[in-house]
Amino acid sequence: MNAERFLRLLMALAVAALALFPLAGDNTFYLQLLTKVMIMAILAMSLDLLVGYTGLVSLGHAAVFGIAGYALALVQPKYDPMSVFISLPVALGVCALFALITGALVLRTRGIYFIMVTLAFAQMAYFVFHDTALGGGSDGIYINNKPLVGWGEVKLLDLENRIVFYYTVLVLMLLVYGLLSRILKSNFGRALQGIRMNEHRMRAIGFPVFRYQLGVYVLAGTLGGLAGYLSAAQFGFVNPEILSWHQSGAVLMMVILGGMGTLSGPVVGAFVFVLLEEFFKDDTVFGPIAKHWQLMMGGLIVLVACFLPRGVVGLSDLFRRKREPK
Repeated sequence: MNAERFLRLLMALAVAALALFPLAGDNTFYLQLLTKVMIMAILAMSLDLLVGYTGLVSLGHAAVFGIAGYALALVQPKYDPMSVFISLPVALGVCALFALITGALVLRTRGIYFIMVTLAFAQMAYFVFHDTALGGGSDGIYINNKPLVGWGEVKLLDLENRIVFYYTVLVLMLLVYGLLSRILKSNFGRALQGIRMNEHRMRAIGFPVFRYQLGVYVLAGTLGGLAGYLSAAQFGFVNPEILSWHQSGAVLMMVILGGMGTLSGPVVGAFVFVLLEEFFKDDTVFGPIAKHWQLMMGGLIVLVACFLPRGVVGLSDLFRRKREPK
C-alpha cells in the first residue's frame, strides 16, 4: 500500500470515528472539544490555501475569523435567534468584502512586507472592536441564542443541541475539504500552485497573477469567516482576542504542524495542536509546569520544523523511504 492510499485510509477511519463518537455516551466536555477542533480545522484549511498552495504567508488571518463572529453577534437580536439563512450570508459577505479590500492592497507587497501588512490590517480590526463601543470593548459581546436553522416557527435543526451542532460542524468541515479538493484539482488550483512555484514565469506566459491571488485571498477569507461564525455560535461569546496576532500565529502553527500544501495536513495539525494544548495544560500530569504550556508547545513546533519539514502527514513518506531498497 503506497503512502497516499494509506493516508486516505487513515482519514476515512478518522471520519468514521468522529461520526460515531457522540454515540459513546455522556461526554459533553470532549464533544465540545472536538467541535472546537473541527472549527479550527476549517480555519487552518482556509489559511493553508494561502500559505501552502499559493505561497502567501499571512499573519493576519484571524481578522476574518473574528469579524465573522462579531457580525453574528451584532446582527442577531439580543434575545431571539436569527435565521442562519440571514446571519451566515451577512457574516460571510462582510468577511469577503474585508478580504477583497485588504487583499487589493496587501497583494501589491511581497515577502516580509506582505506578512507585516496582513498583520497590520488584523491589528487595525482588533483595535476597532477593542477601543470602540461597536464590539463592546475588551469585555466583548454575548450571543444568547444559537442561529436558527429554519424560518419563523419552522426549525430544521436544533443547534442548541450539542450533538446536532457537532454533526453540523462535522458535515461543514467535510464539505469545505471536498470543495477545496475540487478547486485545487481544477485549472484555477493548478494555476495557484504554478504561481507559488514561479510567479514571474506565470505572469510572463500570460496568467493574470494578481486576479488569481486576489480570488484565492477572498476565498480563504470567506472560509475563515465560516470558522469564525461557527466558533461564535458554539461559545456564545466574542471578544477582541479572537482577532489578535496570537490567534493568527496559532493557526499558522497548526498548518506547519500538520503539513503545508496538503488538505489533510491542516486538519491533522488542528487536531494535534488543540489536543496537545489540553494535554500540556493538565496539571495532574505536568504539575506546576502546566502553566507554561506554551514553552512545551513551542519546543514541539521547533522540532517538527527541523525534523519533519512536511509536518505530521509527511511521516508516511518518511516510513516509505526507509522501507525502499537502497
